[in-house]
Parts: sequence; structure tokens; C-alpha cells
Amino acid sequence: MSLLTPASAAEDRWPARVQVFVANSASNTVTAYDTRLGQVVATVPVGPGPVGVGAAPGGDRVYVTNEQGASLSVINPRTYEVVATVPVGQHPFGVAATPTRAYVTNFGSDTVTVVDTATNRPLRDIPVGRFPHTPAVSPNGKLVYVTNNGGQSVTVISTRNDEPVATIPVGRFPAGVAFSPDGERAYVANTGSNTVTVIDVDRGRAIDTDAVGRAPMGVSVTPRGRVYVANAGDDTVSVLNRSGEPVGPAVPVGKQPEGSAASPDDSFVYVTNSRSDSMSVIDASSGSVVATVPVGKEPEGLVVTS
Repeated sequence: MSLLTPASAAEDRWPARVQVFVANSASNTVTAYDTRLGQVVATVPVGPGPVGVGAAPGGDRVYVTNEQGASLSVINPRTYEVVATVPVGQHPFGVAATPTRAYVTNFGSDTVTVVDTATNRPLRDIPVGRFPHTPAVSPNGKLVYVTNNGGQSVTVISTRNDEPVATIPVGRFPAGVAFSPDGERAYVANTGSNTVTVIDVDRGRAIDTDAVGRAPMGVSVTPRGRVYVANAGDDTVSVLNRSGEPVGPAVPVGKQPEGSAASPDDSFVYVTNSRSDSMSVIDASSGSVVATVPVGKEPEGLVVTS
């Protein structure tokens, strides 16, 4: 006879967890890190050259772009199995998801592939700007922002009909993009300008540009609205407030930080260090690095599930 109550039995079968999934571009793997245990729990083989990672709302699926394989791997985050491989465009770089769609930026095709998350089939390709780099879905799920690395712009896609509705000028070689928790602001890292552009989402235009470190790439925003920017050119992370102004000195991390992702409970921010084969864990309250986690070779994109 089991001494577990139904609730505790369910907890034992499906323990609540927040996980970080890291794309290791030179290992052709994805590292799964359990934030509760504070350790790596799985290494998942995927396609060639994995770069970008996204997660479905609720965390029941993780999506990984395989840049050298023109494909998207779909991972079950409980079993750590690849459950589907989806053909997309050339040199897919980033991916972001809603409950019904995954949006993949095809750096080599100047398009975004829309994937049906129920069937894992591509539905259509949306023309965007030159060298689309990173997508981000607004908190209300109505918009997808796509940075065009070769176009100094952001393409705005409506999820209602999967059509572009606006183009917003930003800085040179825009890469990472993230929304504020309330959806009123978006932050774009301009790798070639060493700046972050702050966008007013309702008005659909840039309202500020702020200097950060050299070659900023990944961007994430914590639940309390702090913006973390990975500066690949000087091995630091800039911390900004809602307005885009620096909050204290930049945080030293590993070599060539590229990806940035914030925990949903405002506890930590995770940063991939491409040339150190590691992930830095930053305490969101103190702004200091509290752990360095070995992952695969040349980690780039990452995502935190919720």
C-alpha cells in the first residue's frame, strides 16, 4: 500500500521545475539544467549547429533551431526526447513560441517560418528584413518582433493573421530582443552600435537609445523589469532599468557571452559564455555571479521554461 496522498503522488510523478535549455552550437546538443537541483540533468542530441532556443508557454515543449541543418528540433522537456524535426528555411537562427505557433527566423532566407505546434508542421514563410536574427513574442501573444541583423530594423508581425504590420528602425546589426513584463517596452541589442534601442510598443517606434558594452547580443528582462544585456565583445553583462539606463557597473562573466534568459520567479538570470563552454548564473537581486555551470561546446541561445 502506498503511503503517498494523491497530491504527493502527483508531485512525485511530475515535480514542479523550472529548467534552462542551452543550445551548444559546436556539440550538436542541448544541455538541460534543473534550477531547483542546481545541476545539469540531461544532454539532448539535436541537429547540426543548434543556435536558438524557445519554449512553449507553460514549458511543455522546447524548440531548437539547427542552423546547419535547416531544421527545428522539438524536445519534450520531461523525457528529454526529440519528438519531431521540422524543416524550415536556410540557416535558422532564433525561435519564439505562442500556444499554437512557433516562429523561426531564417537568417539565410530573409523569412520567418511559422510552425503549427499541434502538428509540428510548417504552415508558411513570412518575408521580413535582411538576415532575420531573433524573434520575441509579446506578453499578450499578439505580436512577434523580429530583429533584422542586416537591415537595422525590427519587423513587427501580427499573430492574428501572421502578417507583417510595421517596420521599426533601430541600430546597426540588431540581434537580441525582449519585451518588458507589461508588454509596453521592447529592448533591442544593436551589436554593431554597442547600444540598446528602447521601443514603445503601443506607438511602434524607438524612444531611446542607450550605450552598453561592446557587441551586445542576448537580451532578457526580469519580472521586475531589469534588462540584462550580454556583451560578447567585452565579457560583461549590462544591467538596465525600464528606461534603458544602466543600473550599476557591468557584471563580469565568461568569455564571449551571447545568450541571456531570465527566470520567471525573479531569482536568477542565465548567460551563455560561448568561448568558455559555460553558463553564468547571476543573482537578480544582487547582480553578482553566483555560479558557473559547464555546458557543451560554444553555447549560444538559451531559454528558461515556466
